[in-house]
Amino acid sequence: MFSKGQLIFGVLFAIAFIIVLTYQYRKDLKLHKIHYKGTLWVLLAFLGFLVMIVAIKVIFT
Repeated sequence: MFSKGQLIFGVLFAIAFIIVLTYQYRKDLKLHKIHYKGTLWVLLAFLGFLVMIVAIKVIFT
């Protein structure tokens, strides 16, 4: 389906992308701690809502 060159490019691109993404996240970590306090609770509420929707679907179907 993909040539060998395309696969190599894809793997190298993914590795480089992850490295740059990690570097930028670490660089902005101080700002994230200041400006995004409490976002963990939003994430937990969202995940809880999704679990609730799945539970309702499983119960009623």
